Amino acid sequence: MIVNQQKHSIIIADFGNNRVIQWVNQTQQILIDNIHCWGLAMDKRGFLYVSDYKKNEVRRWKMGKYNNEGIVVAGGNERGNQLNQLDYPTFIFVDEDQFVYVTDRDNHRVMKWRKDAKKGTLMAGGNGKGEDLNQLSSPQGIIVNYLGEIYVADFGNDRVMRWCEGEEEGEIVVGGNGKGNQTNQLNGPTGLSFDDGGNLYVADCENDRIQKFELVL
Repeated sequence: MIVNQQKHSIIIADFGNNRVIQWVNQTQQILIDNIHCWGLAMDKRGFLYVSDYKKNEVRRWKMGKYNNEGIVVAGGNERGNQLNQLDYPTFIFVDEDQFVYVTDRDNHRVMKWRKDAKKGTLMAGGNGKGEDLNQLSSPQGIIVNYLGEIYVADFGNDRVMRWCEGEEEGEIVVGGNGKGNQTNQLNGPTGLSFDDGGNLYVADCENDRIQKFELVL
């Protein structure tokens, strides 16, 4: 879900109904139909990005113009693990340069696609499913801060990882203390968000809670 503050609307990936919908003033509007949607993102230039986990791609639409198929900005070359492919893309993040970051769930990696690129760049993981510092396990939520540091909800490892561009290994910033419900533990983290104070919020899915963490950058 994302909030379009300019239009005072909420845009939702209606996963079970295979559509993207918008709510304005308690009125529902179908924006995109017949899409196996998961992640959503919106950039400052007025484009909406949607990950399609069955077509293994991310597409982009101009806000308000949904009567077309959109433009593929990541993947779209069938399921696979090559740099021009994705395998079950979930969450996405778009930075100010319109670079698209994708959590490539079943490849256990994070990919970055530059605008108009034909293939992506490996940013995190990509060394098979595992719990080592150079690995991820079914990654979910992703967010990139102003320093370019990538934060990933490492769902299968019950932790949040931070990766700096060019580094072969990430570091554990939250969790990593086994599956559990203590304040230093997570159980299936999914969504991530920062506030203006730099605090990290984690949707701790299997614990049915939201946790807030103050991080040292």
